[in-house]
Amino acid sequence: MKLLLISLVVIVVNIPFGYWRANVDRFTLQWFLAIHLPVIIVIALRLVSHLGFAWYTYVVLVTAFFLGQKFGTLIIRRVRRICDHPTSCLVMDLLRCQRHI
Repeated sequence: MKLLLISLVVIVVNIPFGYWRANVDRFTLQWFLAIHLPVIIVIALRLVSHLGFAWYTYVVLVTAFFLGQKFGTLIIRRVRRICDHPTSCLVMDLLRCQRHI
């Protein structure tokens, strides 16, 4: 149960980072940070929740990590269709373009 809760938190945390990553050029500093900053958060969640580092937790959390990144990419694609010139910030774009969504 704890693993499921932590994996849901990992997905939610990674959505804004996936949004940011999808809006910057590949292999730039921003792209690198959008992928690697959430790793620190995931490790902190593991330590705080006493989840441990068993092999099956890696499978679940890495899958959750990539799902969050993918959901962020899917959201920015939708925002690009609805709103002109999206930024790299999910929250600001949703506030700015909420009348169109």
